[in-house]
Amino acid sequence: MSVLVTGVAGFIGFHVTAALLDRGKTVVGVDNLSDYYDVSLKEMRLARFGDEKGFTFRRLDIADKDAMMALVAEFPDIDQVIHLAAQAGVRYSLVNPHAYIHANVAGQLVVMEACRALKKLRHLIYASSSSVYGDNNKLPFSVEDRVDNPVSLYGATKKSAELLATSYAHLYCLPVTGLRFFTVYGPWGRPDMAAFIFTKKILAGEEIAVFNGGDMKRDFTYIDDIVAGVLACLDKPFNNNGNESSHRVYNLGNHRAEPLMRFIGLIEQALGQKAKVRMEPMQSGDVKETYANIETSRRDFGFEPITSIDEGIPCFIKWYRDYHGV
Repeated sequence: MSVLVTGVAGFIGFHVTAALLDRGKTVVGVDNLSDYYDVSLKEMRLARFGDEKGFTFRRLDIADKDAMMALVAEFPDIDQVIHLAAQAGVRYSLVNPHAYIHANVAGQLVVMEACRALKKLRHLIYASSSSVYGDNNKLPFSVEDRVDNPVSLYGATKKSAELLATSYAHLYCLPVTGLRFFTVYGPWGRPDMAAFIFTKKILAGEEIAVFNGGDMKRDFTYIDDIVAGVLACLDKPFNNNGNESSHRVYNLGNHRAEPLMRFIGLIEQALGQKAKVRMEPMQSGDVKETYANIETSRRDFGFEPITSIDEGIPCFIKWYRDYHGV
């Protein structure tokens, strides 16, 4: 038996794959190595696996139906799928909306069609996002809340992916779970995320743009906690006994709404250097606060994040300095 991981060269996909291999799992990883951000970072992540026994890589686009169907035909023993490939980023969705429909909607459809062809499939997990909550003002965000008003195209495509999963679970009894990730950060993180951007600019002596005058909060979640949650959920597909939908969604967050300025302060402290701050108004598609209610995740698969930003930020900064030699 083996696990298919899409987006294997991405931030979360890389860490999840490393953890699966540490468990002794056989992993088939796919990625299209898109140039949305520095491809060399993705290649360096993949290089960490080297010729490791139990790991196979295929470069392909998850929205390419023929390629995905050929993949599952080549590896019919895949019994678990962790679908993490996506076009990420709220702000980039204002610039290139078509990329989001292609990867996050068409790609979701193709992945689920491929899963239908896997006769041994026990569980499909896919990445959703806190962005589906839009500007909901009820906090913390609960999976019981309505998510009908996404304020970004990115959030809309993630909600669309959830709806597709709901329909496929109903029509074909696919055992499928969506995980709504909340602001993930840590070593090997994406260059378009706040921790990376702030660190790079502070070290370069450049101004950092802080939106909404700094009056923002995020449920910053360390990558190790996200990986633990993904693997715990993978091991516990929902058993519906044929009586109800086999689709579930869960929040994976740190269950803490941290002020953005405190986050920046911890980066400054870890770097030993003050930021030059430029206050900006709120950007289109952005929200003031995110905060995850994780009670169902705790109940159903024991999810319990343990890393505060006080611990996580220094770990990220150490990696950043080592990786960039600064």
